[in-house]
Amino acid sequence: MPKQLFRHFNKYVELTEDDFQKMFRYFELRTVKKKEVLVEAGSICKDNHFVLDGCLHMFFVNDKGIERTVQFAIENWWMTDDLAYLNQTTTDFSIQAVENTRLLTITHGKQEQLLKEFPQLEKYFRTIYQISYGAALVKMRYLFGLTKEEIYFHFTEQFPLFAQRVPQYLIASFLGLTPEYVSEIRAKKRS
Repeated sequence: MPKQLFRHFNKYVELTEDDFQKMFRYFELRTVKKKEVLVEAGSICKDNHFVLDGCLHMFFVNDKGIERTVQFAIENWWMTDDLAYLNQTTTDFSIQAVENTRLLTITHGKQEQLLKEFPQLEKYFRTIYQISYGAALVKMRYLFGLTKEEIYFHFTEQFPLFAQRVPQYLIASFLGLTPEYVSEIRAKKRS
């Protein structure tokens, strides 16, 4: 049983080991290989994923056929299309493994049962969603307030782990840049 999720829960709410043993039955332990797709755009969003180790990215393909990454998830982060998951509708996003990834998955129905049995987890999930929403607002502020070059350097300085682990083309996609532009920026910095 991965204690990682137990520790993460306990950052925000107080749980006993016995409670966690009971909670753990709601989750499925999964391993996905690098580049494996967990969720396809156009499918019903049934699952929420907690990353134990590895990295995922969520993306959509725009009307010009260009892939745009909207979110990454590394260790101790959750990933799903929250709105489609909540409403159990189709998602416009795909989720793919950037690295070989181990994760815990919970279906919408099981999460509802979990919250009924352990209502203290309502606070946990509310806090996680607030943090996620706040991070999305910060990203929007930087996208609207900085130059393309500043956006790239701000991201790589604030999130060096991502800059080291995630391929440059995905970072470019996440920041709304082209891979060629990121290469130019990096070459300019080196010279």
